[in-house]
Amino acid sequence: MVSYDRIMKLSLERGFYFPSSEIYSDSPAGFWEYGPNGNNVKNKFIDLWRRELVRRDDMVEIDGSQIMSRNVFVASGHIDNFSDPVIACSKCKSVFRADKFILEKEGIDVPERIPNDEVDKILNQYNLNCPKCHSAFQKTERFNMMFKVEIGPNHDEAYLRPETCQAIFVDFMRIFKIMRGKFPFPIAQVGKSFRNEIAPRQSLLRLREFYQAEIEVFCNPSQLDVIPQFDEIQETTLNIDEGTQISKLTAKEALERKIIPNKLIAYYLALLYEFYEKTGIDMNQTRLRKLSDQEKAFYATIAFDFEVKTNLGWLELVACNYRSNYDLSQHSKISKEKMEIMDPVTNEKVLPHVFELSLGIDRSIYSILEHSFVEDHENNRVLLKLKPYLAPILAGILPLVKKPELEEIAKNIYFSLKKDFDIYYDGSGSIGRRYRRLEEIGVPFAITVDYDTLQDHSVTIRYRDTMEQKRMQIKELTSFFEKTKKP
Repeated sequence: MVSYDRIMKLSLERGFYFPSSEIYSDSPAGFWEYGPNGNNVKNKFIDLWRRELVRRDDMVEIDGSQIMSRNVFVASGHIDNFSDPVIACSKCKSVFRADKFILEKEGIDVPERIPNDEVDKILNQYNLNCPKCHSAFQKTERFNMMFKVEIGPNHDEAYLRPETCQAIFVDFMRIFKIMRGKFPFPIAQVGKSFRNEIAPRQSLLRLREFYQAEIEVFCNPSQLDVIPQFDEIQETTLNIDEGTQISKLTAKEALERKIIPNKLIAYYLALLYEFYEKTGIDMNQTRLRKLSDQEKAFYATIAFDFEVKTNLGWLELVACNYRSNYDLSQHSKISKEKMEIMDPVTNEKVLPHVFELSLGIDRSIYSILEHSFVEDHENNRVLLKLKPYLAPILAGILPLVKKPELEEIAKNIYFSLKKDFDIYYDGSGSIGRRYRRLEEIGVPFAITVDYDTLQDHSVTIRYRDTMEQKRMQIKELTSFFEKTKKP
């Protein structure tokens, strides 16, 4: 398995992502920026998410505010509950996130919601002290991770959203009405969220400003097994973590064994698996893990994490939470607005429950890069085996040698295709070196204009993964590339 450092080197050198404001010594940790190649991959990943989840399931999508009032987060529970355990040195005052510190030092997986006194017991039991000055720690405290902001001349209190979904909850009544909704009613949103992480690290894996793609499925709690679409996905295979082993079960089998509690949850978990199968992640290195009461978020009654195995261990990509009616009941209580809905099918008034798929885009991008990275020692090359519809560039247009007659044709091809496809013209260096540059950033095809092109108007298509070469007429390139834009 390729190392994290190797992926980091590639990302920095080839414009996938890099630290924000890196020219300044005081730039804070936890903020990263996508370069041209990374931004293209990210945008195409979101396009795939919209195609395979949002449009497939007739979801509606909104774009909510990033700054919201204090009362929104009083209702959501984030003001009181959105915190991590922190420990501070009694002497040098260095601060550490307690659960991560214990995991690194002793290999003990400490749930985030563990009581503070239990953390103190573990620190004392293993005689864990400050790694900088070796002094004892103070009592464990909780650190709220929301970014507080002030609005207007009166400095009204507000917050950057720590998750994108709260706009969906507060807008639900209006959206359901204008879209003439019926249950289950999924609402999607993609955008940035903000969390004041204590010790952000490992580039895209733990950020203070990050992208989420969230889906909130509003449902009638009495109709969770009335899901006609379930038949479409019942044979979809899921990797279920059963503690001692990871079992491959169909959605139907997981439901029958009561590992998954109802058809609604099984249906959306299967859709999620079918989506990730198209990203290029090795699905044999994924699992669905049911969370314990201490691990799951404060608003969740049932929770699964969709995780992928990386060189850094198992990494959570999607939090799958059955939030019951927690959100709407809390917003109704604080706002004094009634949020019950008449179910147009059963004609009963219900306060909808919610099942959530909260997807981390940045972590997914990292996982795709790692799982696509190949060192081909036999041919002395490095390549990213990205799916063509996720590759930052679809094809490179290359004149075989630097000759005016070949360059003219190559540039004409480039200009005729660039409005419809992400393509790149490269006429500098040896043809072998140009192939290697394209392969390293995941470009699936290289189109070479050679002397035969002058005679028969055909070009050579070189395939990244196999290095196979085929001849094709220039006029056929558009239809060839069109076929690669979809899974």
